[in-house]
Amino acid sequence: MPVKLILIVDDSPTERLILTQILTAKGYSVVTVESGEEGVERAKQLKPDLILMDIVMPGLNGFQATRAIARDEATKDIPIIICSTKDQETDKVWGKRQGAIDYIIKPIDGPLLLEKIAALP
Repeated sequence: MPVKLILIVDDSPTERLILTQILTAKGYSVVTVESGEEGVERAKQLKPDLILMDIVMPGLNGFQATRAIARDEATKDIPIIICSTKDQETDKVWGKRQGAIDYIIKPIDGPLLLEKIAALP
Protein backbone atom coordinates (compact mmCIF):
# COMPACT_ATOMS: atom_id res chain seq x y z
CA MET A 1 0.00 0.00 0.00
CA PRO A 2 1.64 3.26 -1.03
CA VAL A 3 2.21 5.94 1.58
CA LYS A 4 -0.16 8.89 1.18
CA LEU A 5 -0.79 10.41 4.63
CA ILE A 6 2.16 11.13 6.93
CA LEU A 7 1.88 12.26 10.55
CA ILE A 8 4.80 14.40 11.78
CA VAL A 9 5.30 14.51 15.56
CA ASP A 10 7.85 17.20 16.45
CA ASP A 11 7.87 20.06 18.96
CA SER A 12 10.04 22.25 16.68
CA PRO A 13 8.05 24.51 14.30
CA THR A 14 11.14 24.71 12.06
CA GLU A 15 11.48 20.93 11.80
CA ARG A 16 7.76 20.53 11.12
CA LEU A 17 7.99 23.11 8.34
CA ILE A 18 11.09 21.55 6.75
CA LEU A 19 9.61 18.05 6.79
CA THR A 20 6.26 19.31 5.50
CA GLN A 21 7.97 21.09 2.58
CA ILE A 22 10.03 17.99 1.66
CA LEU A 23 6.99 15.72 1.78
CA THR A 24 4.32 17.91 0.17
CA ALA A 25 6.69 18.66 -2.72
CA LYS A 26 6.53 14.92 -3.47
CA GLY A 27 2.74 14.78 -3.22
CA TYR A 28 2.32 13.39 0.29
CA SER A 29 -0.47 14.65 2.55
CA VAL A 30 0.93 15.80 5.89
CA VAL A 31 -0.56 16.38 9.34
CA THR A 32 1.66 17.83 12.06
CA VAL A 33 1.42 17.77 15.84
CA GLU A 34 3.81 19.15 18.44
CA SER A 35 3.75 16.62 21.27
CA GLY A 36 3.98 12.90 21.90
CA GLU A 37 0.54 12.91 23.51
CA GLU A 38 -1.00 14.53 20.43
CA GLY A 39 0.90 12.11 18.21
CA VAL A 40 -0.59 9.08 19.95
CA GLU A 41 -4.11 10.55 19.75
CA ARG A 42 -3.86 11.61 16.10
CA ALA A 43 -2.39 8.22 15.14
CA LYS A 44 -5.54 6.58 16.54
CA GLN A 45 -7.86 9.10 14.82
CA LEU A 46 -6.18 9.35 11.42
CA LYS A 47 -4.49 5.95 10.98
CA PRO A 48 -1.74 7.58 8.86
CA ASP A 49 0.36 5.50 6.47
CA LEU A 50 3.55 6.61 8.23
CA ILE A 51 4.64 8.54 11.34
CA LEU A 52 7.81 10.63 11.56
CA MET A 53 8.63 10.90 15.27
CA ASP A 54 10.98 13.27 17.08
CA ILE A 55 12.44 12.02 20.37
CA VAL A 56 13.21 15.06 22.51
CA MET A 57 9.85 16.65 23.34
CA PRO A 58 8.29 17.89 26.58
CA GLY A 59 5.82 15.52 28.23
CA LEU A 60 5.60 12.19 26.42
CA ASN A 61 8.89 11.82 24.56
CA GLY A 62 9.27 10.15 21.17
CA PHE A 63 10.42 6.81 22.60
CA GLN A 64 7.35 6.67 24.87
CA ALA A 65 4.98 7.76 22.08
CA THR A 66 6.50 5.22 19.67
CA ARG A 67 6.07 2.46 22.24
CA ALA A 68 2.44 3.49 22.89
CA ILE A 69 1.59 3.51 19.16
CA ALA A 70 3.48 0.27 18.39
CA ARG A 71 1.80 -1.62 21.24
CA ASP A 72 -1.75 -0.38 20.69
CA GLU A 73 -3.89 -2.84 18.73
CA ALA A 74 -5.46 0.02 16.73
CA THR A 75 -2.14 1.57 15.61
CA LYS A 76 0.49 -1.18 15.80
CA ASP A 77 0.67 -1.61 12.01
CA ILE A 78 1.58 2.05 11.33
CA PRO A 79 5.29 2.30 10.47
CA ILE A 80 7.26 4.83 12.53
CA ILE A 81 10.53 6.44 11.48
CA ILE A 82 12.29 8.31 14.27
CA CYS A 83 13.83 11.62 13.17
CA SER A 84 16.13 12.93 15.89
CA THR A 85 19.31 14.83 16.68
CA LYS A 86 20.17 12.01 19.12
CA ASP A 87 22.76 10.14 17.07
CA GLN A 88 24.18 7.56 19.47
CA GLU A 89 23.96 3.92 18.43
CA THR A 90 22.18 3.17 21.73
CA ASP A 91 19.43 5.67 20.78
CA LYS A 92 18.95 3.96 17.42
CA VAL A 93 18.78 0.51 18.99
CA TRP A 94 16.40 1.72 21.72
CA GLY A 95 14.17 3.46 19.17
CA LYS A 96 13.82 0.26 17.16
CA ARG A 97 13.14 -1.73 20.33
CA GLN A 98 10.25 0.66 21.04
CA GLY A 99 8.72 -0.18 17.66
CA ALA A 100 10.29 2.19 15.11
CA ILE A 101 11.17 0.65 11.75
CA ASP A 102 13.94 3.16 11.03
CA TYR A 103 15.92 6.03 12.51
CA ILE A 104 17.14 9.15 10.70
CA ILE A 105 19.50 11.73 12.17
CA LYS A 106 18.68 15.46 11.95
CA PRO A 107 19.27 17.65 10.09
CA ILE A 108 17.08 15.59 7.79
CA ASP A 109 18.56 14.56 4.46
CA GLY A 110 15.49 15.03 2.22
CA PRO A 111 16.51 12.58 -0.54
CA LEU A 112 17.40 9.92 2.06
CA LEU A 113 14.05 10.35 3.83
CA LEU A 114 12.13 10.12 0.55
CA GLU A 115 14.14 7.02 -0.42
CA LYS A 116 13.27 5.33 2.89
CA ILE A 117 9.58 6.20 2.47
CA ALA A 118 9.56 4.88 -1.11
CA ALA A 119 11.13 1.61 0.11
CA LEU A 120 8.37 0.95 2.66
CA PRO A 121 6.34 -2.20 1.93
